[in-house]
Amino acid sequence: MRFRQDVRPGLPMVRRVKETIQKEERQKEANEKNRQKSIKEEEKERRDTVLQSALGNENKGFALLQKMGYKTGQALGKTGKGIVEPIPLNIKTGRSGLGHEEQKKRKAEEKLENYRRKIHMKKQADEQAADQFRVRFKNKQEERKIEGDLRKSQKACQQLDSQKDINIPKEIWYWMESEPEEEKDEEKEEDEDEYKSSDLSASEKLQILTAYLRGEHFYCIWCGTAYEDSEDLSSNCPGDSSAAHD
Repeated sequence: MRFRQDVRPGLPMVRRVKETIQKEERQKEANEKNRQKSIKEEEKERRDTVLQSALGNENKGFALLQKMGYKTGQALGKTGKGIVEPIPLNIKTGRSGLGHEEQKKRKAEEKLENYRRKIHMKKQADEQAADQFRVRFKNKQEERKIEGDLRKSQKACQQLDSQKDINIPKEIWYWMESEPEEEKDEEKEEDEDEYKSSDLSASEKLQILTAYLRGEHFYCIWCGTAYEDSEDLSSNCPGDSSAAHD
């Protein structure tokens, strides 16, 4: 058996109007519920109202205090040095367990302490890196100064040796440029001397060469003077190092 569809004129319009009215009523009810205060809010308001109001004679505890001589606004105790206001309530509204706030506070303090420790360690690392950079820079400057003094000593040595008709340096590195080799086969001793000189640092070469200049030619590269003899050198030269001439 089939039901025939209701095709009466105006029926769809009535249904739509009815559905619209029902939807507005449901929305209105939802808005009313949202405007209503929650149970916790109502409890808090009642609690605050009670706590803000002073105790009256109908309170048995307050009545006993009055019989014992207590007056409103008076401090507790025989000497009158006790508290005046009641101990405040600390209402716990959250769902966390006891001690949770202390644990949370302790974790925050630990986190802050770790952060401070990291900042301190980073600061120390930066300071250490800066100190190392300054040391490297200073050492580099000293190396450059030593190399400059060595070149100056080599030039002076070559000039002073030439004035004494010394055509071959005592060591191959005593002069700036070595003599050109005419023979292809070098002597074994010269090879060994050249090998040994490559093992010396610039500072060691400078110390050896300045000692040679002072002993052989009575010359100081830092004074820039050739003295008459060893006595004149020791009397008028401040010393055998660059630091002595600062």
